[in-house]
Amino acid sequence: MGKSTVRRRVTGFISMVSAMGVTAALGGCSADSSTPQNATLRLVAADYGNSEANSSQKYWDKLVKEYEKKNPGIEVDVSVYSWNEVDAKVKQMVADGEAPDMAQIGAYADYAAKGQLYEVDELLSIPVQADFVPRLAEAGEVGLVPYGMPFAASTRLLFYNKELFDEAGLTPPRSWDELADAAQTLKSRGVETPYALPLGPEEAQAETMMWLLSGGDGYTGTVGSYGIDSDQNIATFNWLKNDLVGKGLTGPTPPGKLNRADAFEAFTRGEVGMLNGHPSLMQAADKKGVEYGMVPMPGVDGRARATMGVADWMMAFKENGNGEEIGEFLDFVYSEKNVLEFSHEYNLLPVTMSASDAMAEDKNDKDLDPFLSELENAELYPVAKTSWAQVSADIKQQIGKAVGPNARPAAVLGSLQRSAFTAETSE
Repeated sequence: MGKSTVRRRVTGFISMVSAMGVTAALGGCSADSSTPQNATLRLVAADYGNSEANSSQKYWDKLVKEYEKKNPGIEVDVSVYSWNEVDAKVKQMVADGEAPDMAQIGAYADYAAKGQLYEVDELLSIPVQADFVPRLAEAGEVGLVPYGMPFAASTRLLFYNKELFDEAGLTPPRSWDELADAAQTLKSRGVETPYALPLGPEEAQAETMMWLLSGGDGYTGTVGSYGIDSDQNIATFNWLKNDLVGKGLTGPTPPGKLNRADAFEAFTRGEVGMLNGHPSLMQAADKKGVEYGMVPMPGVDGRARATMGVADWMMAFKENGNGEEIGEFLDFVYSEKNVLEFSHEYNLLPVTMSASDAMAEDKNDKDLDPFLSELENAELYPVAKTSWAQVSADIKQQIGKAVGPNARPAAVLGSLQRSAFTAETSE
């Protein structure tokens, strides 16, 4: 059986294939004789490392070496760039008519909307497609057609300083009132930042979304359009402004000027009582000897309705016409072994069910269990909207003003909603 046989549209069919137990047979198909034997593929990827020692270039070099050994005649050229420049690099390459064969970056919708990407069904074998975590796979669709392949994922939990909590006789908060009460107690005991609220331009869209979800809403409504200034969202920011920021519970740096990296660093110094964090914060805190606990984000009256999830994306450009070769390579990239190796190296969550199951069963990965358990029900940014890049940029620059001393949260959220509506209607 040739690969062309299995690279067909599978919407509505994947679950049936899995249920019939035939994915193993399909996965054993080999490329047909018409497949070109020589090709060079270009991949542009983001760097998840924080030093030369653990640069993503090393991960890709090792993976490519193994792949090329098994597939003589196929070369894969990988260029790795920092997150500060990788999206712009790909954008410029596409504008210059020199699109890479594959890009592993932060967003795919713009390119999909312009007809520049292969559909995932044209690339991956059915077993590989069926293996993606469903929530992540759905987020890679535009108009129910999959274009973005999830590559890395994480969820968010509320971290708290165990030593500070134990000394104050506190238990982890389960509601907003409990969080505010715990923060007030920590403040009375001299903790510099009872709750770190990073609404600075680095990643304000993430902290904002976590709080919107905990307040019962989010960036979009039930019909998928932006609803940034909904009554629930306004109530959420009124509470943040009045009950946390206004009572001096968010530390000496105004939230609009506090970036996530600085908040994380302060937590590892023992100066922060609570903050929202992702898996990499565990490693940083461990290195500094800070004991911490993790719980789901509290909601208004109990646990938040959903946890925020984040995914980065792999996509394949049609410009060079190497769809068959790209698909063969990506099937290899998304093998359980390679997904697990990447996840372990960068303390991220697997994007496939097979790797997630393997991680859940490995006692060495038990510290990631709380994040894994949240992934299935996580809500992601509205990345399928081509307008999201602009809306996200606006949130980063403006949302911090909503909790300022003389701010009117409704006015700030209303302004963001109007800009989002304009961006959405011009898609």
